[in-house]
Amino acid sequence: MRYDYLVVGAGLYGAVFAYEAKKKGKTCLVVEKRNHIAGNIYCEDISDIHVHKYGAHIFHTSDKKIWDYVNQFAEFNNYINSPIARYKDELYNLPFNMNTFSKMWGITTPKEAQDIIASQIADLHITEPKNLEEQALSLVGRDVYEKLIKGYTEKQWGRDCKDLPSFIIKRLPLRFIYDNNYFNDRYQGIPIGGYTKIVEKLLEGIEVRLNTNYLEHRQELDALADKIIYTGMIDQFYDYKLGVLEYRSVRFETEELPIENYQGNAVVNYTEREVPYTRIIEHKHFEFGKQPTTIISREYSSEWKKGDEPYYPVNNDKNNALYEEYKALADKEQRVIFGGRLGGYKYYDMDKVIAAALEMCEEELN
Repeated sequence: MRYDYLVVGAGLYGAVFAYEAKKKGKTCLVVEKRNHIAGNIYCEDISDIHVHKYGAHIFHTSDKKIWDYVNQFAEFNNYINSPIARYKDELYNLPFNMNTFSKMWGITTPKEAQDIIASQIADLHITEPKNLEEQALSLVGRDVYEKLIKGYTEKQWGRDCKDLPSFIIKRLPLRFIYDNNYFNDRYQGIPIGGYTKIVEKLLEGIEVRLNTNYLEHRQELDALADKIIYTGMIDQFYDYKLGVLEYRSVRFETEELPIENYQGNAVVNYTEREVPYTRIIEHKHFEFGKQPTTIISREYSSEWKKGDEPYYPVNNDKNNALYEEYKALADKEQRVIFGGRLGGYKYYDMDKVIAAALEMCEEELN
């Protein structure tokens, strides 16, 4: 059989394209190297808990069109992301808000908090931040930086904050109100029943081949379709011939515990450098679970190497310049369209993935 499109990758971007293409009467074959669909938003059911296998995903958007689109495929609960930061035995609310400042300094009013932060910034005399440490200090002062930013960031990037470029932290929002909602977006929640169900509905009636590595069978798969939607790593597509794009990777240690409630919150960040993991996710709290046991995942950030799962692109000047070289090659392709987080070497929130896929569908299918 011949198809109109070969979609490489059964994640959100590829699934949205396949769904829209099917609506237009096009035929698609979706190939996926993993043994499951849904990419990094895949949820695995363990003891009736939907475990976010590749890290926590909280859907949030201010785009009503995208919110309405995704609600075709799932009903969302009213989960609000309100992470806790743990520094030694001290617990702080995130994002930085009056609850954070009240706990840190024993104060009660916005003016007291603003005065303390302004005084700490003034004492540092940083005019032109040369690195991430100086950038962060010039935005939030010493106390917030030392307890809640420094250790976490160094674990996340595997480097001392003095060795990281300042652009990584362009801004650090400070809220002088008592509000623990991490996102400012109008719409937020977790799909009831997990994310995998969304992708299952997107791919309904479309042929999907799992455990199929496109790059290992490129010639025979390319022969099956007129055009290819490629959502894998752009540098790997070209066999890294211009160089290797850098990523950060994440390793998860997941365990089921014979207790009902481990940490009382879905997300707890560990901001000390000495604690090896960056955070612990307790999955049941995303869906207000009442199961008799609980499942937690510790997250360890690591340097990516070939063969690892790539998570966060390292979008510094060097990598962005290399990506532009690969993009110039990609733009010349007659049959291949690159998209998604890996195809575009860009960190995407889920709503932005959907928006980018729909925009590409508009150009390609109309």
